[in-house]
Amino acid sequence: MIHIVGIALGINLLSMTMKNIFLLRLLSLIANSIYMIYGLLLNAPPFIIGCGIAIIIQGFHLLKLKQSQKVLITRNIEK
Repeated sequence: MIHIVGIALGINLLSMTMKNIFLLRLLSLIANSIYMIYGLLLNAPPFIIGCGIAIIIQGFHLLKLKQSQKVLITRNIEK
C-alpha cells in the first residue's frame, strides 16, 4: 500500500514540473484520485474529503480549459 502513495507522490511532483496547465491539472487529478483510493483503503476521512474536494476543483478547471480550447479552435477556423 505504501507503493500507491509513492506513485501518487511521483505523479504529483511530475505535475508540478509541467508548463502546460492542462497536463498539470490532469496529472494532479490522477494523483488526487490515487490518494483518495488510499484514503478509502485506510478509512481516513481527512484524505477522502480533502482529495474529493481537490478532484472536484481539478475536474472543474479541466472542463473550463477544454471548453476554452474549443472556443479558440473555432475562432481560428473562422479567421
